[in-house]
Order: sequence, then structure tokens, then C-alpha cells
Amino acid sequence: MEQVSQELNLTLIDEVFNLQKEKSLKMRHSPAVQRIALLKKLQHWINEHQEDIRRAIFADFKKPYPEIDISEIFVVNSEIKHAIKNLESWMKPKKVSTPLTMLGSTSYIHYEPKGVCLIISPWNYPFNLALGPLVSALAAGCTAIIKPSELTPHTSALIRRLVEETFDKAQVAVFEGEVEVAQKLLAKPFDHIFFTGSPSVGKIIMKAAAENLSSVTLELGGKSPAIIDREADLKDAAEKIVWGKFVNCGQTCIAPDYLLVHRSVQPAFVEALKTQVEKMYDPSGKGVEKSNDYARIVNVRHLKRLKHLLSDAENKGAQIYYGGYTDENECFFEPTILTAVEDHMEVMQEEIFGPLLPIKTYDAIEEAIDYINSKPKPLALYAFSKNSGAIKRIFKATSSGGAVANDCVLHFLQNELPFGGVNNSGLGKAHGHFGFLAFSNEKAVLQQRIGFTASKPLFPPYGLASKKIIQSLIKWF
Repeated sequence: MEQVSQELNLTLIDEVFNLQKEKSLKMRHSPAVQRIALLKKLQHWINEHQEDIRRAIFADFKKPYPEIDISEIFVVNSEIKHAIKNLESWMKPKKVSTPLTMLGSTSYIHYEPKGVCLIISPWNYPFNLALGPLVSALAAGCTAIIKPSELTPHTSALIRRLVEETFDKAQVAVFEGEVEVAQKLLAKPFDHIFFTGSPSVGKIIMKAAAENLSSVTLELGGKSPAIIDREADLKDAAEKIVWGKFVNCGQTCIAPDYLLVHRSVQPAFVEALKTQVEKMYDPSGKGVEKSNDYARIVNVRHLKRLKHLLSDAENKGAQIYYGGYTDENECFFEPTILTAVEDHMEVMQEEIFGPLLPIKTYDAIEEAIDYINSKPKPLALYAFSKNSGAIKRIFKATSSGGAVANDCVLHFLQNELPFGGVNNSGLGKAHGHFGFLAFSNEKAVLQQRIGFTASKPLFPPYGLASKKIIQSLIKWF
């Protein structure tokens, strides 16, 4: 039955793509009121089906309902509200200044939809990371095809239902399936591709996009570090890091991947981490596995990958300070704190994407900065200190997609900030106005007057006067 469904998907892709190509030509002239109406339809469906959303995501990896509300439903609703509020101003042509050399002309930037777009979303925040980019695509006036992850089938089916009940397939469509469906979609000449996932798959997406010269937004990941300065408030830092790391069972692209802790505060800090883990996920003392507030790993394959990382680290000398318990039947992996980690351990070589928290120590801030700069640029960087000078020093000396002082992951929720990576952690930005721009072509428009213009004295034949004018331009302008 699944094979038949996959074959139907593959035959429908060409039909839907052609429908959306035709629709995108009409959408090019769509006013703000028409786009806002589409966003409101999406918002209405979400608000009317919140319980369905919760049940679908919980069925995929037992994510607690409060986490679903804040990290899936709230995030998308917030994105919609922000777009509705600001769309008219985003769409207005932006006039730019006129230099003396262009005297008599006027110039502005016109924001036109890129056209037919592909959104390939991941499994870790399956609702949020599929619908968030869709909000930006609709705001920009684009049509869109969504390819949700096959690893979260209940949520993918819900997204398909949402789209089919809310939009015409010429406007928005969903194709479920595995690699064959993704490959078929990537072979089409989309005007823009928005992908969220790993750097390794991001490279595949970029190669496929190059065949059609499709523009891309790649939200990737990597190893996002957190620096704990010797002047940090240890209790406050531990509380925020434990939440940022272990929410969604550590399956968050901007979760702190590893910690760089000043040697003088390391003993006290790891104890503070343990205290906060128990406070949040084991207040009764019955074990984290009994907690209703802790999600599960998405599947057994990923659980085994994490178990291998832990085993490799232990075999090479790392110490489990807290946690380490797993249950394959429940896809359960306890929050785990590792000390005495070294670079040759696999846990320090690849993105963890799970509830393993390795800790390295440093003696001078330059050591921590140099360590980060020796690695691929991370998607996020976190610095904890009561010394604002130390924070500025860290942010100025390092490069990352985003940076947060004295907190974790919250920049994702700030719609006025661009979200995205740099180099290995991603290309392009998303959210709010930056998401609108990602799906828009910023068309340069120059209006020239009829008759004499400032450029006409430069037309051939090039006599002495025109040559003098050109030399003056080079010298003075």
C-alpha cells in the first residue's frame, strides 16, 4: 500500500508543479490583503485543531504537550501574527537615494515573489519547521510544495490534512514519502528551495539546486558551543542550559552541543547542572523515565547512534557525571552529563542531536575562543557571564549564525532577528521580515526621465570633453 502511495506521489509531482507554476504568475501581482487572507486561513485551522496537532506530535516521539504548545504551535502562530501586522510595510517599494552621477533619475527596490518554492522540513520540530517557512512563502506571494519528514509520519499526515483542507493544491501542496519523493522534487526547477536539516544533507540539496540554478535557504546545524565564564551566575546558567539542552530530548539544532567551562568553576557548575536536571525532570526522585515532561528520541536508529557516541566516549576516558540510562523499547535516553571529554571522541566530532552534554574546561578566555574558531562556524553560540566586557569579547572574536548572552535558544523566538547559519551551519536567513526577503526577489528599478540625462555626455564618440568628464567622475565620485 505504501509503495502504491509513493508511486502516486511521483506521478502527481509534475502535475502539481505545473499548476503552481501557472498560479505563481498570477500571485506575482497579489496585494497584501490577498496574502493576509491566506495567512488567516492557516491561522484559523491551527487554532481550531490544536488538540490534533498535539496528538500527532506526541504519537511520533512522546513530546510533552506544553513543549508542543510553546515550540510548535506558539512559534507558528507568532510568525503568522507578525507577518499579518507588518506585511503591507514589507511589500512597499523601498526608495533609495540618488547619487549626483544619476541626477534626474529615481531608484527603488521592488519586492516580487520568487515563484514556485519547495520546503523540505525535518523531524525534530516537524510542525514548526514545516509551517514557519510556509508563512514566509505565503507572505512573499509564492506558491509552495512541502516535503515533510517521513520519520514523523503522524505529524506529516496532519500537515497534509491541514494543507488539503486550507489551500488549493495550485497554491500549497504536500508530498509525503521517502528519498525517492525528495529526489523527484529536487529535480524540478523550483524558484527557491528552503531546507532545514543536517550539513551533510544540505550539501546534497545545494548540488541539486545548482542543476536548475534555484536559490536556496539552508538552515543547518553543527556543534553550537556554550561558554561558562568564571564570572557567570552558575545557578542561573545551569538552569537555562539544562532547559535549552534537554527540551525536545536534546533534538534541537540550536541546543548547546557542548560546554566550555572555566576550570575554576567546573566542579560547582556540573553539580548545578545535575541539580537542575533533577529539579526539572525528576522532582519526585522516581527517575526521569517516569517524567511526563521529557520527550523521547524519534526512533531506535537514532537512539542506537547516541548510545554509540556515549560508549565511544566512555571507552576513550570520558566520565558520566549524571545519567546514561537508556531504554530502547521506549526510545528513552536519560539526560547525560559527560566530563573529561577529549577531541578524539566522536561525541566531540559530530553534532550530537540528543541529550548528551559533554563538558570541556579552559583556563583563559582566549583558549575557549581559539577552540571555537578552530571548528566549523556554529549555528548558535552562547556565553554566560556577569562581565559584559567578556561577553562582547567572545562575540566579537567568534563567528556564528546567532549569539545569545546569558540564555539559550531564545533568539529563535525573536521575530525581529534574522535566524540562520553561516557556512557549515547554513546559508540565508529566515523568520519575520528576513523570511519574507528569503522568498522575494529584490528587484532593482531605475526610472529615467526622457530627454537630456546626466549619462548622455558619456555616449560615444568619445571626444576630449567626454574623456575629461570620465576622468572627473573617477577622481571625484
